[in-house]
Amino acid sequence: MKKVSPLFWPVLAALIGFTSCQKPPQAASSAGPPEVLVTEVVQKDVPIIRQWVGTLNGIQNAQVRARETGYLQTIAYRQGGYVKKGDLLFEIDPRPFIAALDQAKSQLQEAQATLLGVELDAKRAKELFQNKVISEQEYTNKTQSYQTKLAAAAAAQAAVDDAKLNLDYTKITSPLDGIAGQQEAQIGDLVGAGTNQVLTTVSQIDPIWCYFPISEQTYWEYAEALKRVMMVPEEKRPAKVELILPDGSVYKHKGTFVYVDRQVDPKTGTIQVAVSFPNPDLTLRPGQYATARAEIDQIPNALLIPRQAVSELQGSDQVAIVNPDGKAEIRAVTLGEIYGQMVVVKEGLKAGDKVVLEGFQRVRQGIPVSAKPYTKSLETEGTQGVSQKDSPSGQS
Repeated sequence: MKKVSPLFWPVLAALIGFTSCQKPPQAASSAGPPEVLVTEVVQKDVPIIRQWVGTLNGIQNAQVRARETGYLQTIAYRQGGYVKKGDLLFEIDPRPFIAALDQAKSQLQEAQATLLGVELDAKRAKELFQNKVISEQEYTNKTQSYQTKLAAAAAAQAAVDDAKLNLDYTKITSPLDGIAGQQEAQIGDLVGAGTNQVLTTVSQIDPIWCYFPISEQTYWEYAEALKRVMMVPEEKRPAKVELILPDGSVYKHKGTFVYVDRQVDPKTGTIQVAVSFPNPDLTLRPGQYATARAEIDQIPNALLIPRQAVSELQGSDQVAIVNPDGKAEIRAVTLGEIYGQMVVVKEGLKAGDKVVLEGFQRVRQGIPVSAKPYTKSLETEGTQGVSQKDSPSGQS
């Protein structure tokens, strides 16, 4: 076997290394500039839309209690059903109150009969006194007796009126039109002023209000706009607030701002606001959660780019653009409101700039690129925007 020279292996390794170093440039030169998909920066007026998570509640929620103490005899309504003002809900056993009324009437008759007798005595005493038949003292006594019996008769009449009222209170009626809730007492229960028990609650829910908190900062930001709205009579305020239901659908009726609380809650730093929504078919109920959404301002001539074009690096937002020379540039941008799939750019771009949507990872600062237009539709028209300032709790 022929012996190999000691220089053979180092020379062979050097040749292999040189060959491998020459191949990548040839491959790179044959591939050409990287291809990217671009779209132009859009300039248009953008509505500022806020949304708040709120709770629905009736504009009136009347707790129904018994005014008189007694045993519940009748439940006259359907739980969860619609009732009108004055409809019978419950009835207390009226027999003790009927007896009390009869007794009061008897005492009134007795007092009236007694009054009639002393009235005649007083009239005769007056004539006798005028004719100087009786003394002034005797006349005064007769007059005072008449006044006493007159007051007693009036008291007896008041007792009858009170007994009638108490008997009326055994029929417990709805104080307003609305939905009557669950009954909180059973037939045979002792109810009344002494127990302070709520028998049911009637809620007026057409219209229904959506209550939600806003932060003190947001309140000051839009205090003047809210003030202008509240100065307009409620029936003339424009209905511009949408209600997003838990399933994501939009409620068919729009609402109006109707209420801003008088103070900020010192514990949460928020102030309560309410929007009124028509509820003619009574589908919305107190206690439900929903999201109120409203356009509260506009950004004129805003610059918009797709949100997918933005990349975050070490806490800063940046995008790639293709300049007129066909080269890539990495730009730092300052973002504003989110508008559907688009986002407002406050600084870093101008109208007409070509922003890279796809292929960002293949570009570097200053390298030539092959730019192709992005052909898929982008949501810019009729999109409901959501502010970046909104929080999950709705306290924006």
